[in-house]
Amino acid sequence: MNRFDLTPYRRSTVGFDRLFNLLESQARNTAGDNYPPFNIERRSEDSYRITLAIAGFRPGDLDITAEQNLLVVQGRKRDENVEADMLHVGIANRGFERRFELADYVRVERADLADGLLVIDLVREVPDAMKPKKIAIGGQPNLEVVKDGKQADAA
Repeated sequence: MNRFDLTPYRRSTVGFDRLFNLLESQARNTAGDNYPPFNIERRSEDSYRITLAIAGFRPGDLDITAEQNLLVVQGRKRDENVEADMLHVGIANRGFERRFELADYVRVERADLADGLLVIDLVREVPDAMKPKKIAIGGQPNLEVVKDGKQADAA
């Protein structure tokens, strides 16, 4: 059985509706939606890497589009009319479209294609206005920006 009931978690959390909807929609995907296979790796606190196995695609066959909170990777196979007497066809020879929902403030840093693997590096850059600030008690106007667990003077 591959189904999880997230109802108990929905009752005890606030503001995670989008996350639960994403998990439930991923659970509903059929086996036909698994091409191409991919890995998602957390490289550091604010750095991620998506690796897709796309053997047989050239850089010109691929289109990577980054929209707000959405990364779309498309591959189009060239029409190669090879008149061969194939005994077995096990290598996928089809186009694809893979969508990744991104968190807020995540942007694509770079993409590389080598050895049949498409590697997309992502970074999260939270604006300074959204970072937590330390507020002094006692009416002092000094505000300090909290950066990496340490306080730094705000200019």
